[in-house]
Amino acid sequence: MSDPRISPPFVNDERAMLDSWLEWHRQTLAVKCAGLPPHRLAERSAPPSSLSLLGLVRHMAHVERAWFRIVLDGQDVPPLHPGDDDFDEAADASPEEAFAIWQAEIDQARALSAALPLDALGKGRRHGRQVSHRWVLVHMIEEYARHNGHADLLRERLDGVTGE
Repeated sequence: MSDPRISPPFVNDERAMLDSWLEWHRQTLAVKCAGLPPHRLAERSAPPSSLSLLGLVRHMAHVERAWFRIVLDGQDVPPLHPGDDDFDEAADASPEEAFAIWQAEIDQARALSAALPLDALGKGRRHGRQVSHRWVLVHMIEEYARHNGHADLLRERLDGVTGE
């Protein structure tokens, strides 16, 4: 399996560091999913959990949309998955569609993020409170890192592939 990721630099300014870590984690999820057939991507981890690699991709598309488009930019966009069911319906989802939607949300997030300083406050709110762009970037890194840990365990269970 090829690894297209670029490791974040050890020294850089804050903005470049946050951007590079977020990109590295986005790419990590893609690497964890690479080369698997659709039925394996949708395979659940262990009952009763509905966690799957495809579910993680769907969930991260939702998370990208929620934090960048809704909270930061204040867009009034509908949820990606009715009822916020990123995982339960993944078994019936199209991997091609899920990956395309995830990539489209990443592209939107990159464009919105590039136009904002780190101290910018979102136009939307989270739990009734304002959120800074910096906070969103740190949270997204944390969100991907946590779920990439899940993805690593899922991938190892599916075919024995491990790695950072």
